[in-house]
Amino acid sequence: MISTEASSNVVGHVMSVSKFERLFRRAAGLDVDKQDLKRYGDFTNHKIYDLMLRAQASAEANGRDIIEPFDLPITKGLQESIHAFRKIDEEIELQPILDHLTARPPLDLAYSDETESRLPEVAGGLSVALAHTFKLLDSKLKNPRSEHWERCFRIFDLLL
Repeated sequence: MISTEASSNVVGHVMSVSKFERLFRRAAGLDVDKQDLKRYGDFTNHKIYDLMLRAQASAEANGRDIIEPFDLPITKGLQESIHAFRKIDEEIELQPILDHLTARPPLDLAYSDETESRLPEVAGGLSVALAHTFKLLDSKLKNPRSEHWERCFRIFDLLL
């Protein structure tokens, strides 16, 4: 989750914010601000938790005590968004920040190292999908407001 609290590395935080702003601009031509970034962090962590719950159920159903990457319920659309994120990330280099910020929700089963390493890219794919969803709701949207975020959250709750 993105923290707006003071940190010992203010410059690093400012750089992180600017990289997230660039991600949304590159993905869908959106201008986001600090309030949006807090919402984004909440969204990402909530969706990662939802995906990990499904992954845990898959691992348990297959008699395993560790969550593997293939347990993650990655749809075709999300996979395409992950690929789009990789292309954008080559320029922005956001994955290390996502790695640090992506929540690893405590579950009954452990995550494999491969699953752990995949979560930042999944969060990046969710980010691209979220940006595109804003544009689907309103193709002329530039600055998402609270109601846009709430509508996107409801859409993702139906899908993931």
